[in-house]
Amino acid sequence: MKFDAVLFDCDGVLVDSEPITNGVLRDMLEERGWKLSPAECMRIFVGKAVKDEAALIAANTGSPLTEEWMVQFRERRNLGLMRDLKAIAGAVDAIAKVHTLYQGRIACASGADRFKVELQLEKCGLMPFFKGRIFSGHELPRSKPFPDVYLAAAAALGVDPKRCAVVEDTVTGVTAGVAAGCTVFGYSPSEMGHDAPNALKASGASQVFTDMADLVSLLS
Repeated sequence: MKFDAVLFDCDGVLVDSEPITNGVLRDMLEERGWKLSPAECMRIFVGKAVKDEAALIAANTGSPLTEEWMVQFRERRNLGLMRDLKAIAGAVDAIAKVHTLYQGRIACASGADRFKVELQLEKCGLMPFFKGRIFSGHELPRSKPFPDVYLAAAAALGVDPKRCAVVEDTVTGVTAGVAAGCTVFGYSPSEMGHDAPNALKASGASQVFTDMADLVSLLS
C-alpha cells in the first residue's frame, strides 16, 4: 500500500454542498448590502469557514458579524442542505472501495462545524464509512489552512501524517494537508465550487484528478 490511511475533506470532495451553502451566504450578504455574483462568492469563500472571514464581511457590509447572524446563517444553510444536498458523483462507490482497501483506516477531516459535517454524511449515505472518525476544524485551535484537523485525524488513527493521503478540492485544504506532511490528491472536476487544477498543484497537490472513479487506482 502507498499509504497507511486516507483522510478526506467533506465539502466538495464527499458532498456537493458548496453551491447550496454559498447560495445562502450570498443571499444573506446581499441582505446586508454586499452584493456578490455566485461566482464571486465562491471565489472568496469556498474552502473557508465563514466565521474566520468576519473581518472581511464586516468591512464590506459595514456591520460586525454577530453570533445571532451566524445562527441564522447556519439555520438557513442546514435547511438548504437537508432539502437539496447530494453526494459528489461517484463518491459513495469510491469511498466504499477505499474503506475496504484500507480496512477502515479512513477519516473525514473538515473545516466545517461538526453538526454540518454529520448532517451531510448522514444525508448522503456516507456516515457508515466515517462514524467515529470525523474531525472538525471548529473544535481545534486553528482550522484550515492550518494543519491541525489533519494532524488530529492522523493521531486518532495512530498513523504518521507522512504516511497519510489527503483528498482535497480547494487551495485552503491542500495547504492544510501539505502543512501536516501528508501527500495531497487534488479533486478538480469542471463544476463550479472547486479550485482549478493549476491552483491545487501550485499549493502542493501531488496529483490532480477529475473523476471519483479514478481515486481507488490513485491510492492503491
